[in-house]
Amino acid sequence: MDIVQPNDLEQSFCVARRRHAELCRQNQIFNARNRILGGDTKTWDIQVCDRKIKEATEKARHETFAAELRRNDKMMCILENRERRGRRHLCKALRDFQQSFQKPETRREFDLLDPLARRREFPARQGDSDARNTVSGMQRFMGEDLNFHARQRFQQEQNREWFLQQQREWEKARADQKRAEDLYTEAWLQSDQTAQNLQHRERATRRAVSAAVKQFNKTQRLQEEERQRDADWDRQRVERARAEVLCERQQRRQQRDLSLATLTRIRPLRTHFLLLPVLRSLLPEQPRPVLDVSSGEHTPFGEAGAGVPVPGAAMTEPQAGV
Repeated sequence: MDIVQPNDLEQSFCVARRRHAELCRQNQIFNARNRILGGDTKTWDIQVCDRKIKEATEKARHETFAAELRRNDKMMCILENRERRGRRHLCKALRDFQQSFQKPETRREFDLLDPLARRREFPARQGDSDARNTVSGMQRFMGEDLNFHARQRFQQEQNREWFLQQQREWEKARADQKRAEDLYTEAWLQSDQTAQNLQHRERATRRAVSAAVKQFNKTQRLQEEERQRDADWDRQRVERARAEVLCERQQRRQQRDLSLATLTRIRPLRTHFLLLPVLRSLLPEQPRPVLDVSSGEHTPFGEAGAGVPVPGAAMTEPQAGV
């Protein structure tokens, strides 16, 4: 038995590694599926992508065809159901029509499925008014009318009823028309009367307004004339009173000047001031004119009497100055 040395392990590992590398190289060269040496990988990738796109397109096309087939199958099922339902409704309508209008007692053809049906029918003729009687039955001859008189009476009654109905409708229409005309005339007369009343009221209102305006203007004119007369009268009284006062003051001034001139001739000027009390005592006292200022009516100098000189005060001021 040989002993395995570390060198042997290393050598066997190197041999195995070279053998594996050789196998990989041979696989790349001799295996056609995995061989890439000497080939254009980009072109191969483009071809692979084109193939995948083509496969996806084919798959989508097949799916579209499949969806179209499913839709057509569904439409076929719907149409088949509709056709089946239509046939069923048609059979039902035909059966209802046969049961309603093709009963055994009214149809003329023979029923092959019921050969004994004629034996169970009603008698061939029950009378002249039988509904089953036809022209070929020879029950009524040409030109024969058994119900002529009854039909004629019925037609006369019917015509009479129609005539009466038309007459009633005509009378009702005339009454409605007359009522409508009466209502229209009444409404027109009422509106005309209302317009006349409004016109009369308007005229009366205008006359009243004119009279009120005239009376107001007349009153204003009279009041203005009265105020003008009062103002003229007050002005005249004031002027007369002022003229009287001025005249009186002028007379007193002349009298005073005369008295002073007489005294100055007799006495020298220095004795003039000493003689003033004596002159005042010698002058006669004149009553002062009293005006009614409290009443405020016909005052000679304005409403309050301000600015009108008093005769007594006018006389005393010059004396004090002397």
